[in-house]
Amino acid sequence: MKTLIMKCLMTLLLFSSIFSPINAQDISGSWEGKLTIKENSSPILFNVKFEAGAYSSTMDSPSLGVTGIPMDKTIFENNILTIKFNKASLKYVGKLKENKFEGTLFQGPSEIQLILNKTVKTLPGNTDLPTAENELKKLMNIDTGNYKYTVEDYFARPKARSFSFSPNGIYMSYREKDTNKKNHIYVKNTETSTVKRVIEEREELIRGFAWANDQRLIYVMDKGGNEDYHLFAVDIDGKNQKELTPFDGVKVRILNILKEDKDHMIVSMNKNNPSIFEPYKININNGELKQLYKNKDLANPIDGYDFDKDGNLRGFSKLRDGVFVDMYYTLDGKNYEIIKKLSWKDKFSIINFNYASDNKHEAYVYSNLDSDKTQLYLYNLKENKIVKKLYSNKNYDVSGLSLSRKRNYELDYFYYEGEKDHIIPVSTYYKKLHKRITSQFPKYSYSIADVTDDESKYLIFLQSDKLYGTYYSYDANKDSFKLLYNLMPNLNEKDMAEMRPITFKSRDGLTIHGYITLPKEAQKGERVPVIVNPHGGPQGIRDSWGFNPEAQLFASRGYATLQVNFRISGGYGRKFLESGFKQIGRKAMDDVEDGLQYVIDQGWVDKNKVAIYGASHGGYAVLRGLTKTPDLYTCGVDYVGVSNLFTFMKSIPAYWKPYIKIIKEIWYDSDVATEKVIMNEVSPVYQINKIKKPLFVVQGANDPRVNIDESDQIVSALRNKGFDVPYMVRYDEGHGFSKEENTIALYKSMMGFYHKHLKNK
Repeated sequence: MKTLIMKCLMTLLLFSSIFSPINAQDISGSWEGKLTIKENSSPILFNVKFEAGAYSSTMDSPSLGVTGIPMDKTIFENNILTIKFNKASLKYVGKLKENKFEGTLFQGPSEIQLILNKTVKTLPGNTDLPTAENELKKLMNIDTGNYKYTVEDYFARPKARSFSFSPNGIYMSYREKDTNKKNHIYVKNTETSTVKRVIEEREELIRGFAWANDQRLIYVMDKGGNEDYHLFAVDIDGKNQKELTPFDGVKVRILNILKEDKDHMIVSMNKNNPSIFEPYKININNGELKQLYKNKDLANPIDGYDFDKDGNLRGFSKLRDGVFVDMYYTLDGKNYEIIKKLSWKDKFSIINFNYASDNKHEAYVYSNLDSDKTQLYLYNLKENKIVKKLYSNKNYDVSGLSLSRKRNYELDYFYYEGEKDHIIPVSTYYKKLHKRITSQFPKYSYSIADVTDDESKYLIFLQSDKLYGTYYSYDANKDSFKLLYNLMPNLNEKDMAEMRPITFKSRDGLTIHGYITLPKEAQKGERVPVIVNPHGGPQGIRDSWGFNPEAQLFASRGYATLQVNFRISGGYGRKFLESGFKQIGRKAMDDVEDGLQYVIDQGWVDKNKVAIYGASHGGYAVLRGLTKTPDLYTCGVDYVGVSNLFTFMKSIPAYWKPYIKIIKEIWYDSDVATEKVIMNEVSPVYQINKIKKPLFVVQGANDPRVNIDESDQIVSALRNKGFDVPYMVRYDEGHGFSKEENTIALYKSMMGFYHKHLKNK
């Protein structure tokens, strides 16, 4: 029963305790308690106020990184504190004794002793720096105009989304948003049309969910955006809800659903050491764990596991000396031998085993060992040789393939991403299905969002650069399509802007690809303001064709959006990727500038009205752009961006530490004298004197990848020079905003900032 209390409380922001004596009659302030159940502990914080002759309070839980849940009743009489939270059936009753409350926390019939001590609540970063909300609202209000669509039209979450069939097709799960912007999980019986809400989203966001079997769903949540994901499971009637991985500070990753074993799945966790992950078989009903392999060599850890459909560990990849990868494989299921010695830059990975073959050692792999572009092969792991090449593309890396479990794992299709997504049908069955879908929906890109085990029902997801997305169900037996859901019916395709692929040469001769989204004013021949939007990552990431809410919002306000897949972007081959190593902030930025010059030369955009905006590495690129070419840009928006390469390297999460040598080979190594000089040169915080254009900074306080200190540094340094730098911080977010209200506030502020500096210039 105590566990129920623990789960209810594990929903809320990190703080530190500082003892402070108090007057017995004045209990205003924050009070900290700690629940310890077995090896798990969960801090809890009550923040008490006395206003207008009455007490009120809110509750925080540091375990899940959120704050400010309002309590329904707070009473302090005769030195007895009573706090009630009706929604969770929680009540605390404690007696004040000197400097602490000694009492009991109740949840229904359950109870646990809880002592509360006076504390001073602190928040991440320098809390004096964020711009006040009333000032941000003034910024939002600058964006005035007769616009057909609001920011909410582009960034409010769809009323329903994330549809998927149960394996047998009887049920369908999906998210549905309520009036409080909470996205609960529902299950609909497709035969009776009855609907049941099975997972309630409260303070913490449900980061993802899936069917474990026909009767049970799994889902993951973290703590205020800190990315320490925990795994949960629940029956389709909403009962038997269970937190399967109740370990503070531990991240879970799903490795294999195990469709052949309905009661188990395989996950990896950094439970024994925060820097490394080990595989476990977990019972999805009771959370029982069985460790499947030990990652014992901490200096040369395993960083990838290959399990087959029956849950057997067939192989793994081991990181050696931080930059080499040894691939191990087993012939007998017990002894693992090295079959490949690779550089971390090499690509050789098992996509799936060839279960259709009598030779259990055959597997589908993708590799660039013999080519610049990644290609697909059928491979004999026992003999360590290629059986045959399956597919390659001369211009792009191949992304993967799809197999049919129902048809004895027949190979259905290959896919890759060029200017757009491409599907290459292989099997006779899929050629027919592909033709049927593309003839029915010729204007759109499609993907198979889900399919039942018997392949009688398909979920088809359609999208284009102008269509946010629609789901169609396809009945294979009846050969009929049915519109299931239009995610954003309020956005008329005819009003949306075209995303146009572009190709140009860099100043040193590389072929660079990207996209330009042009508003209607540009289509009429007008040179329009442009927002340059470098992507995150940066290594291996790329921008893609499709509906982009940011670009469409910008276009609705008359701004073009330029997205450049600069060197180091993924999908264009090994040579192109590696040409960007040790060039972050240098030649990678040159490519962005060359892309800007290209669209200026085409007559599409106004060279005197250029903003730069990006997130993560893109945020870094904003700061670097404002220091590298200070006259090129009119203004910039830095969203969770790095400002100081030295502090960034020191603050990386524990689970990145095995890859620190690789990170240094991609970025820079401060232990190499010449590279240390470069790091200083390309760290914007050390080039602060070059910034002379307006900047807006945005940060999630719980960001585990780009610490809030990165944004604090740049804001503090600029303000010390007299710059007015709007700074938006959200204390319930991490690496990018996930909550709808925060996302909308961000883009409203951004639109006001652009209006002020691009339209009013």
